[in-house]
Amino acid sequence: MSRIPTPPSIATAPEASRGNLEAVKKLLGSVPNMFRIIANSPQTLEGYLGLNGALGNGSLDAPTRERIALAVAQVNGCNYCLAAHSYLGTHLAKLSAVEIEANRSGTSGDKKAAAAVEFAARIATNRGKVADSDLQVVRAAGYSDAEIVEIVGHVALNTFTNYINEVLKTEIDFPTVNSQAA
Repeated sequence: MSRIPTPPSIATAPEASRGNLEAVKKLLGSVPNMFRIIANSPQTLEGYLGLNGALGNGSLDAPTRERIALAVAQVNGCNYCLAAHSYLGTHLAKLSAVEIEANRSGTSGDKKAAAAVEFAARIATNRGKVADSDLQVVRAAGYSDAEIVEIVGHVALNTFTNYINEVLKTEIDFPTVNSQAA
């Protein structure tokens, strides 16, 4: 059970959040619990959706974004996000079960993606304190400076949702995944 109320519907959410929740429903076909619990603060929901939308329009493709989300959720032990991104990774980004396990372990079967995932996991694990050599590895894999900034942005975005879901104990509404695995 969540630590604060999760509005059971768009109609019961704060009025200032309803438009954003309607947009989520239009995009996803439903409104997962995480969005509805964040809706308790219309400003936080707006901020999350703004950053998520901006990064979604960046140069990193959906599979790489999901890989990063899985690695960060594993580092942070967020069961909600592991469940959500395992589902999205499978159904949206078309990642295999083997790839999802690799991502959760902080790597990838794809050489270029592995550099991004390893970098993201290192950022999350070390709270942003990475070595010059870590940046060199990502650059050598073919990532531009802008893409490196995007990777950091995705780590921050996913850490935010990991913290929201862990602090508030958001009820998982995706097939469950154990954060202790991988």
